[in-house]
Formats: sequence, C-alpha cells, structure tokens
Amino acid sequence: MTEAGSRGTAAGLVAALTARGETVAVAESLTGGLVVAELVGVAGASAVVRGGVVAYATPVKATVLDVDAELLADRGAVDPEVARQMAAGVRIALAVDGVPATWGISTTGVAGPEPQDGKAVGTVFIGIADAQGAGAVELHLDGDRGAIRAAVVSELLTRLRSRLEGVE
Repeated sequence: MTEAGSRGTAAGLVAALTARGETVAVAESLTGGLVVAELVGVAGASAVVRGGVVAYATPVKATVLDVDAELLADRGAVDPEVARQMAAGVRIALAVDGVPATWGISTTGVAGPEPQDGKAVGTVFIGIADAQGAGAVELHLDGDRGAIRAAVVSELLTRLRSRLEGVE
C-alpha cells in the first residue's frame, strides 16, 4: 500500500472509531511508533487514540505491557502469543480513569537486516485485542527494513478497520 493509501486507511479507522465511540491503544516493537504516528496524523485522532507504547527492548514488553517474562525467555519476542499479550496489555496500560481502551493493537517481528530469535527477516506478528480477547496474525513480508515496517503499519490498520466493519 502506498503512503497515501495508508493515510486513507488511518483516516477511515479514526472515523469508524469516532462513530462507534471507541478508543485504541497501540503497542509497538519493530514499527517503533509508526502505527501511532500514522493514526495521530489524522485530524480528530485525539478523540480515539489513547496513546502508544514503544516496547522496542524485550524486557519492556514484560514490565510495561505485562507480557509473560517466561514466555519471552522461552520463545523470544517474535511470537504470536507475545503479540496477543502486547495487544491485551496495552489496553490496560493506557486505561483512562480505570477504563481500558476498547481496542489494543500490537506489532512484533523482524524488520532486519538480521534474523532475530531464530525468525527470518520479514516474520511479523500483529495483535488485536478487545474486551472479548486477543488474537494474532502471522505475516511474512518482503523488502528492506523500511518496506517491511511500512507494510506492517498498513496491514495492522487495514485489519482493525475490517474488524470494525465486520469484514474479518
């Protein structure tokens, strides 16, 4: 997806969240803040975006997002359960007045240039959580570091928007 296409997806997502009276919190690893930046680039995003946590260092995933430390030690950060726990954890971490965000979304993976935790470059997990639970999707992306990170942003925003629209 082009940068303009990603902006359009973000605008549509912000509009859908606003119409529903819902909020989103973002936990990012390999994208390093790109997801929340894309969202807050949309006018009116302050009504729905709670904020973002860049948990780039693996221990931050445990201490801030409540990802199980044993899971991280056993499997590493590039894992679907880590993505699920990040998404669920950020809903709570960015609660306002004790109310979790409606949605938590997360990214974890390998943008390169080297493999990590035994996972190939381009292996990514995105997580989406709400009050009913959390799920993760595995992606295998091609390209350089920048292309992989941009594709993750686009894919995550598209999937959450589809979920809101009942398509997924």
